Amino acid sequence: MPDTDPATLSAEDMLALFARRQLSPVEVLQAVTERVARLNPGLNAFAVMNPHAVQAAGESESRWRSGRPIGPLDGVPVTVKDLVDVAGFPTRRGSRTTSPDPVPDDAPMVMSLKAAGAVVIGKTTTTEYGWKSPGDCPLHGITRNPWNQAHTPGGSSSGAGSAGAAGFGPLHIGTDAGGSVRIPAAWCGLVGLKPTYGRIPQWPSSAFASVSCAGPMTRTVRDNALMFSAMARWDLRDPFCLPDDPRDWLDGIENGVEGLTVGLLSRPGFDAPCDADGIEAVERAAQILADAGAIVEQAEPDLPDTSAVFGRVWGAALARLVASMPTQLAGLLDPGIRQVAETVGGMSAIEFMESEATRANAAHAMARLHQRFDLVLCPTVPAGPPPVDKPIVDPVRSLWTEWAPWTFTFNLTRQPAITVPMGPRSDGLPNSVQIAAAQFRDDLVLRAARAIEVAQPFPVAVL
Repeated sequence: MPDTDPATLSAEDMLALFARRQLSPVEVLQAVTERVARLNPGLNAFAVMNPHAVQAAGESESRWRSGRPIGPLDGVPVTVKDLVDVAGFPTRRGSRTTSPDPVPDDAPMVMSLKAAGAVVIGKTTTTEYGWKSPGDCPLHGITRNPWNQAHTPGGSSSGAGSAGAAGFGPLHIGTDAGGSVRIPAAWCGLVGLKPTYGRIPQWPSSAFASVSCAGPMTRTVRDNALMFSAMARWDLRDPFCLPDDPRDWLDGIENGVEGLTVGLLSRPGFDAPCDADGIEAVERAAQILADAGAIVEQAEPDLPDTSAVFGRVWGAALARLVASMPTQLAGLLDPGIRQVAETVGGMSAIEFMESEATRANAAHAMARLHQRFDLVLCPTVPAGPPPVDKPIVDPVRSLWTEWAPWTFTFNLTRQPAITVPMGPRSDGLPNSVQIAAAQFRDDLVLRAARAIEVAQPFPVAVL
């Protein structure tokens, strides 16, 4: 047994110890379960635990004893956000409007992770239908940040962020329609990847299907690539997923950034706010990349106002959600969902199509920018995690001032973006930066994130 708590090991370290018979999947699961029992009552990261995990870990242990692991993640614990189907469990989406009945099939990414041998330990909490960044929902209440329980872990992948920072295993599935992987990763000190749209198949589709991606949330960049390799497999159920590319996303991750061009993005089409801690993190990350041989310059893309575009996409999706529900169920929704639907959801078809055209212009501008720059560097969030009890007065304004001004542009343009921890903020909570690349160049954001990680190892929450 290692001296370190097995629950807090990286997936790579777990697998190496499994192979040497110095640790078993059952021992890891026991360590995770004990940690969950001790810490989760204060964090509320789980919607439901998986009672079958013990059997899955035991089967994995038998395979390792026989020298026949079934895949590259055999025996490694993983959590699944409760917007994603796991066979035999309900998908409640953080909502009192959903059915408590179990679903019959695994979502594509869950099926892929299970095929790689991962052990699903439970489903993590989400904001209702993934609509906002503060990490609470009507069904499960408030999820808290392990770094400071008075603060939110972020959302909508709130439970995944909290579980990752708390050491409830190394691998966590999040989903991201406007920043819902990257925001909680930033506020919880994790690595969070929003891949190229369609790289990881999703089914059933989410309320925000035209912009939503699933992505891995981990404590290390290499674990992120390892998990991504298992998740990014074609599935016929998703008509928009990319053709199968069974590559190992760890390949080339240690190649560094020498000779790559990096553009510093200070304005994503509008005046996005960022506090002094966030600006300092970007400046420090830029220096790390420059010291590693990258060519770092200011980037000035001719972007349209993406806040207006995303607001319409967001509002239309929530308006459709409300309109599709019986009146008695719609009344159970988070009042903020109804407020957004009423405020920005009532647009004409012409207005919506105009937004789609503007979105295409934004994607075109970013593609042109990437003719000059391999990577784009910018903040992930405008400030640190807010208090869990901070009231939401105007969710439409909060979207582009407090929650997601630096993240939703990359959902609109469908390109890969990753958030990387950058040590503590002045208040001791996690700091971060975001790195984006052109569509389909997920490998470059992983390489750059790894270069930063090597130069400045990330601290972890001490719990």
